[in-house]
Amino acid sequence: MLHERSHPVILFDGVCNLCSGAVQFIIKHDPKHQFHFASLQSGFGQKIIKEFKISPGEAMNSFILFENEKIFTRSTGALRVAKKLNGLWPLLYAFIIIPPFLRNAVYNLIARNRYKWFGKKDACWVPTPELKALFIDM
Repeated sequence: MLHERSHPVILFDGVCNLCSGAVQFIIKHDPKHQFHFASLQSGFGQKIIKEFKISPGEAMNSFILFENEKIFTRSTGALRVAKKLNGLWPLLYAFIIIPPFLRNAVYNLIARNRYKWFGKKDACWVPTPELKALFIDM
């Protein structure tokens, strides 16, 4: 077992502005704190990448949800997260019926251009002390 807690873990690119913004969005819309987080650059993130044999290039361009000892990537992972958020966000899960190759084509376009469109940090985003408990191996 890679993660002893019962919470799903979202792995994200810690230097990507879009990715860090997505993490902050999820925290805001997850008042029950169902999700925990780890950057792909962290020891935990690297352990997941190695365990599931995900290439480093693939990992850095993918949203990864680690849940129940399984991984869900790209649009599938994002939709599974949306399903558990408060508000109207769970309605997005209806897009799961669209074949993954179509959903991921849009996802891949955004992933390839995220640094150009949203920018990049010099270092990973650091959570506030209040949120630190939601992060693994930061």
